[in-house]
Amino acid sequence: MEALAARLSHLDSDVEGVIRVVMFYDTLMRRRVDLPALARATAGLAECVAGIRLHSTGRTIRMGPDGREAAASSAPGSTTTAILLDDEEIGTVWLEREGAPGALDDAVLERLAIAVATVVERYGPARTTMADPALVELVISSASDDAARNRALRLLGFPADAPIRVVAVRSSVPLEKIGALICPGRPVKAAPLTDVGIILAATVDAARLPDGVRAGIGAAGCPHRSWQDARTALRFTTTRHPVIHYDDLGALALLARIPEADTRANADVIAIAALAADPEDLRTLDAYCATGSVRQAADSLHLHHSSVARRLTQIGKNLGIELNEPSGLTRARLALTAWRLLDD
Repeated sequence: MEALAARLSHLDSDVEGVIRVVMFYDTLMRRRVDLPALARATAGLAECVAGIRLHSTGRTIRMGPDGREAAASSAPGSTTTAILLDDEEIGTVWLEREGAPGALDDAVLERLAIAVATVVERYGPARTTMADPALVELVISSASDDAARNRALRLLGFPADAPIRVVAVRSSVPLEKIGALICPGRPVKAAPLTDVGIILAATVDAARLPDGVRAGIGAAGCPHRSWQDARTALRFTTTRHPVIHYDDLGALALLARIPEADTRANADVIAIAALAADPEDLRTLDAYCATGSVRQAADSLHLHHSSVARRLTQIGKNLGIELNEPSGLTRARLALTAWRLLDD
């Protein structure tokens, strides 16, 4: 193999060179080498530092052409290629070459990426962001003991004792795409559970959630409690507020614990349900409750403030609530939120 590597390092970028690169990696795969061996062989072949990084575990491997682990470097790779498995990007491979890329660098990285995907598929704890729903349920179940939960987390690729944050999702966007966006370069797994998608992540960047996604985000810590909190937060999401952190709900979270029968029997909730028959009235009240200002509500609705004021006066009469009073606004907000929770 060393002799072949020496010959390849002096080849021009021609068909023969590419074929020999393919043969080089075919030989490595027949030997069933692991990821460090792949990086080491690539570094020797390319005569520069070669790197491999997996998004699911955050693991990074960098080997120098001398066969040893390369010293830390902040310099970007001169050539980079994505690792794809089942059409999902699961990591990247790169070369750190001083100067211009070599003639065969693209071919080398293409074959390295394929080889890494094969190794991950064969030996990795999980192939892609999507996970076995049974394992995910074991992680979040209140009936699981610590030993069973920790074993499931290891099988999913999460480091031992690492804090896990759970996200409950409703969206037409594929779960694997959402997971990769909100937790790039760190362990993340997703699975559909009944009517809700669930994402387990080492960290969550809510700002990266795509449009059209409703998500409730639980606090980091016990996966079971985080899942319950995430489900609760999801119930509070709206078109105006599609992403809710459970910790941001504060005392509002108590509304989710009220028995449904008691909520339905409340006079204010009954009045909101009747109001909802007119979508324009409902939108007007929602805008006013969200802003607390007639003018700001009018701006968000693209209407004149006097028109909104007249409509709110009539809405207040129908609800039996003085909307221009602080206590009345609070009642309307609580009633509107409680009514929405009934539809979740």
